Amino acid sequence: MDVWIALGLTLLAGMATGIGSILAFAAGRTNYRFLAVSTGFAAGVMLYVSFVEIFVKSAASLVETYGEYWGHWINAASFFGGIFFMGVIDNMIPAAENPHEPRSEEDIARLHRSSPPLPNSDAASASANLPGAGFHQGKLMRTGLFTALAIAVHNFPEGFVTFFMALQDPAVGVAVALAVALHNIPEGVSVSLPIFYATGNRKKAFSYSLMSGLAEPFGAGAAYLIFFLLADGNAVLAPYRWMGILFGVVAGIMVYISLDELLPASRTYGRGHDSILGLAAGMFVMSLSLLIMK
Repeated sequence: MDVWIALGLTLLAGMATGIGSILAFAAGRTNYRFLAVSTGFAAGVMLYVSFVEIFVKSAASLVETYGEYWGHWINAASFFGGIFFMGVIDNMIPAAENPHEPRSEEDIARLHRSSPPLPNSDAASASANLPGAGFHQGKLMRTGLFTALAIAVHNFPEGFVTFFMALQDPAVGVAVALAVALHNIPEGVSVSLPIFYATGNRKKAFSYSLMSGLAEPFGAGAAYLIFFLLADGNAVLAPYRWMGILFGVVAGIMVYISLDELLPASRTYGRGHDSILGLAAGMFVMSLSLLIMK
């Protein structure tokens, strides 16, 4: 039952890319300040739970298994291993198609304008005043497809993290799944809009956006398989020595996602102190939930 709950949370977090697509189509203009606060909130949740909960659990487990000296060394190595793993994934994706690369000043300026009405099926991309407008429709379609692929690649380890945390601590897993879901909403927007402006087809844009998020359940499947192999057929509890290492890797992955993806995105979409307000709110809610659960 715990496995199905963890898989369900991972699936819901991944499907949030579809929510982003719906929001982009349902409103005449996208509320980018909401995206700024929500991605900042997600970063706050991930950073707080990584350093206060997951990293500490990793250290405690490894110290008990390997001793005071080597336990802390392995803990640090696991943490930076998670960061290195995400960095390798990021560098495998061309910068032009990577949705987490910094935007140009012109793109950022356009994000803060009121968006024009969404095009009908016969509209050309040149008539739109959104990031990427003026490009040939084929170029827009290519951008949307590569963005979807890039997000799918990033979502795979995020699915691993969400499943892992939900399996080990369902309450913390819910918070992590919420943070990942908030993170996926603007990603859904970034996939669906270029495809929509290239084709005028809401259904196609929504489908590609949703499929990019469904890479997370595949990450959950990989996590399940790893647990199954490490635990000699018992996927719920892997051997204690491996749990500490996995906790450290997960903490590193979540910190990388927060600092390299969420906070830069929040700064891009927001104004003034939107990012820090979302960050502080996420940390506060996460700390409150951990205190209530004790």
